[in-house]
Amino acid sequence: MGERRGRFTRLLLFSAAFLAILYFSRAIWLQALGTALIHDDGPAKADIAVVLAGDYWGVRLTKGAELVQQGYVPQVLVSGPPGFYGINEADAAIQYGVSKGYPAAWFVPLRHQGLSTKEEAEAVFDWLQSHQVRSFLLVTSSYHTARARRIFLAAERRRGGAPTLRAVASGDRFFSPEHWWQTREGQKIGFMEWSKTIATVFGF
Repeated sequence: MGERRGRFTRLLLFSAAFLAILYFSRAIWLQALGTALIHDDGPAKADIAVVLAGDYWGVRLTKGAELVQQGYVPQVLVSGPPGFYGINEADAAIQYGVSKGYPAAWFVPLRHQGLSTKEEAEAVFDWLQSHQVRSFLLVTSSYHTARARRIFLAAERRRGGAPTLRAVASGDRFFSPEHWWQTREGQKIGFMEWSKTIATVFGF
């Protein structure tokens, strides 16, 4: 009886110590979790930039416009699934860009019916190949870059080849790898992106 009680006490102390270490080192491992979601190749010369859908604050679109402004690409392909109130997201995003002073000629809408990054990748590659694009910059929110890149590379393999891509991270209004866990919106983004990342690994 005494031996069992001793094992239980040791287990309890070990568990308490482990939880204390997790708690006091949370800033380190939570930041690592945030950083692991990001794959940023940085910009380079390419035929076009592709701005993925899913950002309702215009940060991705603005990053795409900046790439044109900086001379990396001549235009931005704006991905647009069905949006709110019957407005396609590509059209809404381009209207936003024009309202910020960017020329409408910089943007090309890609209206499609995809409701996931996987479906979006197929629509993007269809357009790129039909327009004989050889290279593109894949622009999306920082937390979405690693997963989006994996999905696009998988789509490329299924097709037996496709235009080469570089992932370029835009900022995000609510997510920063250094302190995403400190706000409710950041926590939601981190949780959802990791859930989707794990689901993608298992083929869901």
